Amino acid sequence: MSEETGDEKGFKVHDKRRFTEEGEVREETAAEQPREPGEEPPSEPGPAPGAEPAPEPGDRRQELPPINFSTFIISLSTQALMHLGEMSNPVTGEVEKDVEVAKQTIDIIGMLGEKSKGNLDETEEQLVREVLYNLRMKYVEAVRTT
Repeated sequence: MSEETGDEKGFKVHDKRRFTEEGEVREETAAEQPREPGEEPPSEPGPAPGAEPAPEPGDRRQELPPINFSTFIISLSTQALMHLGEMSNPVTGEVEKDVEVAKQTIDIIGMLGEKSKGNLDETEEQLVREVLYNLRMKYVEAVRTT
């Protein structure tokens, strides 16, 4: 064991949580808490890991459309088109053809159309019919050329 010399070096624990155990906001903040010499000031909190960065001024990203049945079907059809080699992968920028994955996505759209029969309005039903027809024709064409 170590000998006690009277000059004990230890560490000090600072509770930097924003709320108390009772859920009340603490009066002192991390910026107001005293720091040890050489200790760096707390940094501003950044985005959560995996979160998209906040758009910067001049950023051309558009707001996402509202989620509904039609946008979901269009999203799936876009994925199918990408797997059919009709468009490039937005992440890699390359055309990646995988007709088996495209077929599965087309089948999912068909299943959704069948399972939702009677619950869709005329516009949604027409969208499913047209998307399925177009994707199936492109699938047949993709299989012929492979």
